[in-house]
Amino acid sequence: MTEQERQTIYDEIGVPPVINATGGQLTVLGGQILSPRVLAAMERANEQFVDMKTLLEQSGKIVAELIGAEAAYVTAGCCAAMALSAAACMAGQDPDKAARLPDATGMPHEIIILGTQRYKYERCVTVPGASLIQVGDKSGVQASQVEEAIGDQTAAILFVASHARENVVSLEEVLDIAKRHDIPVIVDAAGQVYPPERIKQFPAMGVDLTAHSGKYFGAPNSSGFLCGRRELVEAAAYHSFVSFEYGPPYTIGRPMKLDRQEIVAIVEALREWLTMDHEARFAGYRQRAEELRERLDGISGIEATLGEDPVTRVHLHLADSIAKTPGEIAQALRDGNPSIWVASNIEAYLRGQQPDTLSLSVTGLIEGDEERIERRLRAILGN
Repeated sequence: MTEQERQTIYDEIGVPPVINATGGQLTVLGGQILSPRVLAAMERANEQFVDMKTLLEQSGKIVAELIGAEAAYVTAGCCAAMALSAAACMAGQDPDKAARLPDATGMPHEIIILGTQRYKYERCVTVPGASLIQVGDKSGVQASQVEEAIGDQTAAILFVASHARENVVSLEEVLDIAKRHDIPVIVDAAGQVYPPERIKQFPAMGVDLTAHSGKYFGAPNSSGFLCGRRELVEAAAYHSFVSFEYGPPYTIGRPMKLDRQEIVAIVEALREWLTMDHEARFAGYRQRAEELRERLDGISGIEATLGEDPVTRVHLHLADSIAKTPGEIAQALRDGNPSIWVASNIEAYLRGQQPDTLSLSVTGLIEGDEERIERRLRAILGN
């Protein structure tokens, strides 16, 4: 694809393209670059229509088999999986309760969350009307505190896999407590997909409901899946957009609609991820990082070094003679066309603040991006 063809797609609708050097599969940048295999599967899915209920049932069976879970269900992203999981824990497949959500009157609606794991995505489980009950605080959470918080209004316990900490109650301990009280555990494992065995770990541990994001293993930005105990996965499916269409009851999940191409893409992306040569993938990243380092190290005032193993990043060290701060350079990169987003302090970007370091990742770059980055940096630094 030429430079003109690459930009025309977005320029036609007035949206400047972005070069993703953050190293993340960011929702705000559109997620992931889809592989030829996934794109081909989506194109094949586009050729015919299908009963979505049957497609979701069959795709769920395949996903469950691939990861060793009792059951699975494809969803419109990880947050949709979490919202449907909460609805399942609160109302099950009771048609009266399902129709009333998010009015949770008369049903267990409290979801316990650890004080060390408060984060913005916790709102996803409140969509069906759940209330969050914090145990402990940022300094720590003990197993006894979790157990003491369980009451007759407890619907589930939420555990964030990426926020696990030493000297804080572990997922294993939470599962043990929940089992004793017959309370389900919902795990947000959005990006917990590497090494590939990591995806299989949660069903093997006996997690009741685990939510994953598809973008982290090569599926579309708006896709994901939940997996776990068959009874609860089926209850979550009961609250889905397909269930709404076949209703009554008219369930809470109608806004979380999926396209048939996305469902097929989840299956193909997961198959590809679980069989991929990841060592070769990282070797390719290292080669690209070395090429980028050589380009940027030739710019006056910049020393470029490779990141840590596995090498996917190039760190830029600025000489004292450079008048601009790392944050000012990063902002100038972002403000240009195409906009270049760098890896450092991405949360600062999203808050409208200046980052204090400068680092670039190659995992989201496409052919020609290295040259574009070099050219832009030279222009910003007056080279």
